[in-house]
Amino acid sequence: MAKGYRGGGFGGMGGMGGGMRQTDLMKQAQKMQADMLKMQEELENRVYSATSGGGMVTAEVSGKRELMKLSIDPEAVDPEDVEMLQDLIVAAVNTALRDAEKASSDSMARLTGGLNLGF
Repeated sequence: MAKGYRGGGFGGMGGMGGGMRQTDLMKQAQKMQADMLKMQEELENRVYSATSGGGMVTAEVSGKRELMKLSIDPEAVDPEDVEMLQDLIVAAVNTALRDAEKASSDSMARLTGGLNLGF
């Protein structure tokens, strides 16, 4: 046996030390999980809207990142320039999706105190 070794674990720390008890940690983790599930449900039920082309195209997506509605002003429909309309649609949908993702990230950061837990 090494000189000065007393055995018995962690030098008097008593396992967890003077911190939170394991049951308190479990309760806190369960509350955080319940809060996360509630927040996720709320985010999934939200609708995010974005426009492009000065309001010529409007896209609405759900918090589940699904396209729910697409509105196109008839003036945006030019048979000679279909590519422009396609670009306006893509821009509106992508902006709405980014807004939904940002809202989700911001809510998660508030819930976790800025800790990156991989969500």
